[in-house]
Formats: sequence, structure tokens, C-alpha cells
Amino acid sequence: MLARVQSFVLQGIDAHPCEIELDIADAGMERDSIVGLPDAAVKESLQRVKSALLNSGYAAGRGQMLVNLAPADVRKEGPVYDLPMALGLLIAEGIIRGGVGDREEVRVDPRRFLVAGELALDGRVRPVRGALAMALLARQRGMRGVIVPADNALEAAVVEGVEVLGVRTVSEVVGLFNAQIEPEPHPPVDVAGLIQSSDAEVDFAEVRGQEAVKRAITIAAAGGHNLLMLGPAGTGKTMMAKALPGILPPLSVEEALEVTRIYSAVGLLAGASRGEANGAATAARAHGPHAHAKGNGRSAGKGLITTRPVRTPHHTASAIAVIGGGAVPKPGEISLAHRGILFLDELPEFPRGVLDTLRQPLEDGDVTIARAHSAARFPTEFMLVAAMNPTPKGDVPVDDIGRRAMDRYLGRLSRPLIDRIDIHVEAPAVPWSELAAGKERPRGTSTAQMRERVTGARDRQRARQGARLNARLSGSQLDELAPMAEAAKALLGQAISQLGLSARAYDKVRRVARTIADIEGKPGIEVAHVAEAVQYRLLDRMV
Repeated sequence: MLARVQSFVLQGIDAHPCEIELDIADAGMERDSIVGLPDAAVKESLQRVKSALLNSGYAAGRGQMLVNLAPADVRKEGPVYDLPMALGLLIAEGIIRGGVGDREEVRVDPRRFLVAGELALDGRVRPVRGALAMALLARQRGMRGVIVPADNALEAAVVEGVEVLGVRTVSEVVGLFNAQIEPEPHPPVDVAGLIQSSDAEVDFAEVRGQEAVKRAITIAAAGGHNLLMLGPAGTGKTMMAKALPGILPPLSVEEALEVTRIYSAVGLLAGASRGEANGAATAARAHGPHAHAKGNGRSAGKGLITTRPVRTPHHTASAIAVIGGGAVPKPGEISLAHRGILFLDELPEFPRGVLDTLRQPLEDGDVTIARAHSAARFPTEFMLVAAMNPTPKGDVPVDDIGRRAMDRYLGRLSRPLIDRIDIHVEAPAVPWSELAAGKERPRGTSTAQMRERVTGARDRQRARQGARLNARLSGSQLDELAPMAEAAKALLGQAISQLGLSARAYDKVRRVARTIADIEGKPGIEVAHVAEAVQYRLLDRMV
């Protein structure tokens, strides 16, 4: 009695085929066993499966069972195989009749569906991680669809061309395959209709003064540039970082699916089971003893991330929590911030080793985590937004002792990391006159005004170079798409010589200048654009 059921194995954020083979024999096997590199949760599946079937009224599993998870050389983890094992056992026992032959009355053929789900002991089907990646795999392999827990159905249904059947109990699965229940596929999801603009806790109009910083933030948001704000404590740096999501454009459909696939893989969608969601939310603590993080990325109806994610890890986070990793590679904070913002407050307080691990992902837009048995690639195209004080005390140095303290504090940041931050801007102390003006003071630049400028600049970029933002343009692309006036070239050459800027900083200046020109609606880069872009290399003049 041999049965085969198709499922998937999640490696990083990608799904790969996994075939569950189940054999039942009255003799020849000493005990039930699972082979194919299962982890502890997979090894425990048979106990859950037997109890769930018994409590659902099915007398299955009377002989000794051998379960093979193919391919056998890929590690399997989690309770995702409970439902496929139960389905295979029911087919092998003849309780589900659709496993043999092509009977006309069988509306759902188990050979044409990928199956996944965790089982409760009473036969309920609980949600699992990776349903979106599973649906993408089914479409890629030309299968009819997927059978997933009902709580994962909306998540899987965002993939076009795949029939999604959401089930709540084992009995419902039996009814589907035995043609006792009419299948009701989940309706297609209007992804574009669910996407929303990012929320912000603060309107920029509430920030007193700091108009120069608002200008730098507008440029950073328009071109997707990395930004560092430097200034004494209490000048509004964190407040402006909280307001930043409000000026970013909404996700595109492709970006929403990209982000959702990452959050689905780590169990952070609202539809994840309580145990898996808690495990993913505390991934930082699992990766390091002092790793904590906050973040958001609102999901609509438990199935789709609809706003740009904003991740704010604490400075005690470990390198694995930030970059990703673990025995089985998992995405870190930089991947959870993909297509959104990674905000690092009190930047020099992060361990230097953690900060330096950001260098390659910032440059390449992805990170590969390699382990002895597997390797996983995670996307990392995010805006790095950082804030720091001039000294550990948070004040501005006024004497030689203070300046030496500032030099030591800035020395915690490596030059290669500073090189990779496009815009360094000073957030000075707000004058008393601004603070005391009350309602009589002139209203500063608002979120709506900044969003309008960002939207216009991004529209110009999209018309010129497609979906690639200015911050991601290569040197050769800049040569073609960022023409410079002769006077602008001369000014940039002078700045490179006098400030000792690196070749990387040279391209950073050109990218920022291209964005400034886009905000002003100019086809080429002029002297004023280069002058402003060079001005944003503040730390190159201090370190």
C-alpha cells in the first residue's frame, strides 16, 4: 500500500518540490519512521496525524508506516507535512478513493495539487509558513492548484492562475477528494486594489525648524537614497524618521508580492499560526541573546503586505538578527525591510561588526546566507535611514576635549560604511524662537507637500529608466542617464580632489544630483545640483 502526495519544501523564501511517499506494511518494519532529513517537528508529525485521523472518525494507520520525504538530501522542517501525510495515509488505506485511477466522479485529483497544512489533534487544519511561495511553485510546475489551510487561502490566492482550496478540517479534505463536497476555490485577489499608502505617526508640518533636513529627506525618498541625520539630542531626528513613511509612494503590485513572500516565509503575516508568528516575531532573540526589533508592514485580510515595511531593530541586535542566518537560514531585519525602510537609531551604539555586515547588502541589494547543508539568497533593497548624536553625551562639542570625544564617537563608524550612505545631513538645535512661537509660527513644509515632490521625481525616473531608482543606477547607467553640464563636471572634480572622495562617493554624488534634478524637473545635472549633492557628504569632511 503505497501513496504519493505532492507538497513543497521552503528554502529561504523559495519553494521547491517535495514528494511525500507513504508505505504501510503489516510486517518488515519495526516501527513507524520518517526519512529524508526531517527535523524534530517533522518527526513528531506521525503522532499528530494518527491522533487527528482517529479523532475525526477514520480508522487509519493500523500497520507500520514508512514516510519518505523526497528529495532525501534536503532538510525538511516544521509541521507543514502533517496534512500531506494524513492525505497519503487515507489514500493508502483506501478511505480516499481518488488516489488510484481516474474516476470521473472525483472532482479533485490529488496528483494535480500541492498540499500543506498543520493538524490539530481534533482534526482541524492550522496555518503554515510559505503558502505564497507554494502557490508560485504550483504555477511554475503547471499544476492545477494548492490545498492549504483556510487561514492561508487568501495569501495563496494572490498568485494568478492557481486554484486555491482552503480547508479547515481533515473531514473536509476527505469530502473534497471523494466528491462529497463541491470544491469552492478562493476567488482571485485584486492585489492593486488592496495596496495602500504608508502610514506615518507624524506629519512633517509638526516638526519645528529643520527645513534643510526635510529637504534632504525629500531627496532621499525621491531617489531611494540612504540617509544619515547627525545632530544633538532632542532636535527631532527620530520624529522625522517616523514621518518619513508618509512621503513614500505606495508599493507596486510586484513589490507587494515580493515583500509578502518574505513575510510569509518567516510566518509574520497575520494569518500565521500563533506559535509560528510568535517564533518569527522573536527571531531576533533566537539569533542573539540581546536582539530586539520593532517593525510594521500592514497586511490586508491576513494575506498581503499592503504598505512599505519599516523595521527598527534595537542597537543590541546581533548580526544574525539584522542580516539573517541561523542553523536553517532565515531572513533578517534587512530583508524584512525590503522595498521599505530600515531605521537605525543611535547608529554608533550598534556593534561595529554588525554595522560592517551591512556593507555588502547595501551595495548589492541582496544577501546570501551559506550553511554546510544549504544556502539561501534574500533580497535587501531598502532605504537605510540612520540617526546619531555627535558625542555619547548627545551634545555638540565646544572645546578640544569635546571635539576629541566626537572624533572617538564617529570613529565607531567605518569609512566604507559611511561611503555607502548617500546623504549625510546635520540636524542642528532648534532655536528658542521656533520652539516658543506656538500657533503664530509659520507652518513648515508638510508631508503632503513633500509627498508631491517625491511622487513627481519618481514619475520622471520611471519614464526614463523603468522601475530602477536613481540610488540603484550603475556607473555606466549614470553616464547615459545623468548628463552633466561642463561647469557641473568641473565643480565635481574639484570637490573630489579637495575632499578626497572615493570612487564610490563620486557615483553617490552623481546619483543624488540626478535625483535633485528630477525633483526640479531638469533633464540634466547642473552646477547647483552638484553643489547641493556634495554638501550632503558631511562626514567625508569630518572623518
